[in-house]
Amino acid sequence: MRIVLADGSAGHVAPDLLSRGDALLRDVADALHQLCSLHGRHPGVVDHAAGSELHPSAAPWLAQAAAGFAEERAYLIRVSAAVGPPPGTPGQAAAEAALAAQRHAIDLLARSVRPGCALGAAIAVTLDWPEIRRPLDAAAIRMGLETMPVTLPSTAQTLRLIDTVTAEAPIERAMTFGLQQLLAQHRGLWDLLVARAESRG
Repeated sequence: MRIVLADGSAGHVAPDLLSRGDALLRDVADALHQLCSLHGRHPGVVDHAAGSELHPSAAPWLAQAAAGFAEERAYLIRVSAAVGPPPGTPGQAAAEAALAAQRHAIDLLARSVRPGCALGAAIAVTLDWPEIRRPLDAAAIRMGLETMPVTLPSTAQTLRLIDTVTAEAPIERAMTFGLQQLLAQHRGLWDLLVARAESRG
């Protein structure tokens, strides 16, 4: 959990800025659209991990996470549609290339055959999502949409999972790698969004 607090979305200024009532709607639309490009696809990180993870004790957690993230995906897409399309931004081609690289990196983590890596990536998404949810909920409220409860596994459930699977098999390094690399992609996305907002003036 310390890794998530230090290296995840909570340590970045962008979620705070985008959650404010005076955030420019074009910046919010851009953020939600780019989040959709990473996490609005199916199958996503958790789905891939649920389909490939070889640790039986992780199965209940992965099933709950996959079901919860299906709801999050639908919510993200619904709010994104309400906010509207992303604004025109200078350097769009470079931004698209950066997003494509992030999608590729996330897919590699989610499809990794290294035991524990995909699970680590799924854990990272789940633990980091509450911070990502803040601008998403703020946008829903601005658009007059009803927010929805989070049904992803709790932090306590996730920490218990980590303790269980690392006690059963020597996969802690691979899990940590998957977790850290996924968080790095989230930080990269927030950096990109800030740069795009600045380029729009």
